[in-house]
Amino acid sequence: MNTGKAMAIEIAIVGEINLDLILYGLSKEMEVERELLASDFRVTLGSSSAILAHNLAALGTNVGFITRTGPDSLGKIALGYLEDYGVDLSRVVQSTSGTSTGITLILPHGRERHILTYPGTMFELNYDDLDLNYLKMAQHFHMSSLYLHRSLLPDVARLFREIKESGRTTSLDSNDDPDDRWDFLDEILPWVDVLFPNRQEACRIAGTENLEEAVEQLSRRVKTLVVKLGPDGALLRSGSKRVSVIGKKVNPVDTVGAGDSFNAGFLHQFIRGKTLEECLEFANLTGAYSTTASGGVEAFRDKARTVDFLSHA
Repeated sequence: MNTGKAMAIEIAIVGEINLDLILYGLSKEMEVERELLASDFRVTLGSSSAILAHNLAALGTNVGFITRTGPDSLGKIALGYLEDYGVDLSRVVQSTSGTSTGITLILPHGRERHILTYPGTMFELNYDDLDLNYLKMAQHFHMSSLYLHRSLLPDVARLFREIKESGRTTSLDSNDDPDDRWDFLDEILPWVDVLFPNRQEACRIAGTENLEEAVEQLSRRVKTLVVKLGPDGALLRSGSKRVSVIGKKVNPVDTVGAGDSFNAGFLHQFIRGKTLEECLEFANLTGAYSTTASGGVEAFRDKARTVDFLSHA
């Protein structure tokens, strides 16, 4: 896709894109060979990278997004969400292999959920798809869903190193590793300024069940570690500096995309030179706000409501 001359981007994101189909009201234990009826559903923009790009743009950050889509309507619909908020898509690549854009089926069960994903073109995005000069024009570079980028993964350390050496700041949200191996991080983390795991991911990356041990270990490997704790808030460790915030009290509708919305809030403030405390406080608000509507982006698509929540929280 080429939408013309790229705008002056503040944050460049390389990542996956797909739609989320969310089915509500299904039992956690599902019988086979039965027709199970949901009580409600929503189709919305999915994938950690695209949700982050959308919500950053909704907050007022100029975002450039590189992804690969298939020759299908799903990719066009997903990209439309980003176009609505002015995300620069001039470097998006369309697959010629015939592979379709991925899709994720989410079945929420209170604070837990089943997540079923057909990866599609997210497995195909590779180093040659990326315009490095474009990425280096941005003030900051981010990647999410590290382990869903099967073709790009062997080159991610190289990518981060080249961007970091160009003088840009960087961040990473690995998200889960479906294979539970957590490879490549030893090569990548030296080039990462901000790492955004949740509690479970931090422990798995560090190889411990104790969160404090994980924080101590990971804070020695990255400049700034930000651990998302869901309704318990978040904590940050940067050198000897430690900051914690308690969870913002809201009436949650859906936790899908809350972590990505947290990242959006943090990075929105980070590139504006705010203190780490200010970044964490604002991230705590945007993560909580995301849960007040279905899906990862729907809350942010109501501009007046977003401004009201974030200015009065």
